[in-house]
Amino acid sequence: MFKEGLLKGKRILITGGGTGLGKEIAAKYLELGAELWLCGRRGAVLESAAKELVAGRGGVVRTHPVDIRDAAAVDAMVQRIWDESGPLTGLVNNAAGNFISPTKDLTPNGFNAIANTVFHGTFYVTHAVGKRWIAGGLPGSVLTIVVTWVHTGSPYVVPSAMSKAGLHVMTKSLAVEWGRHGIRLNAIAPGPFPTEGAAKRLRPGGGFEDTTHLNPMRRIGRMEELQNLASFLMADGCEWLTGETIALDGAGYLASGSGAYFTQLDKLSDADWEGMRALIKAQNDKDRAGRSA
Repeated sequence: MFKEGLLKGKRILITGGGTGLGKEIAAKYLELGAELWLCGRRGAVLESAAKELVAGRGGVVRTHPVDIRDAAAVDAMVQRIWDESGPLTGLVNNAAGNFISPTKDLTPNGFNAIANTVFHGTFYVTHAVGKRWIAGGLPGSVLTIVVTWVHTGSPYVVPSAMSKAGLHVMTKSLAVEWGRHGIRLNAIAPGPFPTEGAAKRLRPGGGFEDTTHLNPMRRIGRMEELQNLASFLMADGCEWLTGETIALDGAGYLASGSGAYFTQLDKLSDADWEGMRALIKAQNDKDRAGRSA
């Protein structure tokens, strides 16, 4: 679809770039000639991803372990990138967190686990990069991965829905405020694109049935479709496109509103929820152990 070297000369930071959608986007960007920085909380995972990407495609991939909930650490990371590689040309806000839960059962810590990463952390990274672009008189492009629930809301994932809706509004607000600096911001709202992390926290144990029959196109997303849209939005040639959130979901949210994916969880019993909570906790404990290893 794209000409060779489309992103040559681009230097792009991808948050949460070691796994899932971030790693898939990184693979396409690297293939198209971009120089990459990947950040995330697990240094070993980042290094493994970088080695795998370079081995398969060549190019340059650097990493920086960081907890984007820490604004000072984020600013130090971005300054390191400027000092060691030169200014970024693009940023992909992909780092996220989510889990299913009845909202009545959420604790403040559970809410903050999502909001501090998705809402606060994404702003910290965008702000740290954007203020340097403005100070240097440089253009830039920000791509943020959100969800279709920014338009509809969604039950059982309220912290994520609230936080992602904030990023949807950030995209629109900063597109206006920073447009005169040549900085543009867009977002992609993917429908179901299966990844390991999402499955373990949003469908633990295969907790509810497949919903592809509710999608107008009767299928889930193909990863190359997300990669292609992310590449188009980061490439030169569409600089007047800014402030938009593009749904990539086969018209799923238009057909189903907020009802299709998580409303089915109304069927779960208290015992079902207890089992799911145990699976999610086990995965979180495993991830925390991996970060401290």
